[in-house]
Amino acid sequence: MSEHEQQPAPRSAKVLEALARAERKVFTRPAPKSANAQVKFLLTRAKGFAKALAERLGVQRRTVERYHAGKLTTPQKHLRAALVEETESEWQPQVRAHAREQAPTSSGTMVEVTAYCGFTCSGSSDDSRIRIITTPISPTYAKQILELQ
Repeated sequence: MSEHEQQPAPRSAKVLEALARAERKVFTRPAPKSANAQVKFLLTRAKGFAKALAERLGVQRRTVERYHAGKLTTPQKHLRAALVEETESEWQPQVRAHAREQAPTSSGTMVEVTAYCGFTCSGSSDDSRIRIITTPISPTYAKQILELQ
């Protein structure tokens, strides 16, 4: 199945993804990039319990220990995605909480959504194209969305 033929995600999932991306933009420091650094960070958040972290990532406890020790460095696709997702969900919780408090009271928030615009003709100028739509959300609606989230 090509990228254009995949089933579209429900609207609520797209909105939640857009909110997660908006939250990531308020980070004051970059999240760890290497698998070793991500595992070390997540282990500190899990209070050193490799088994609990392995269950969250969907891998064996020994795999987490190998990444922590530096014996493994290049994760497979599913593990790489899980590491990025878990690291970003745990990264800078105070900064994220502050941004959530400020969004309903200040200028709101900005959300980016990827959309396909155009027709489904292949090889013509009317062929669908990927567009990134950025839209501001007013403080009133930002408060409601964050409460529902």
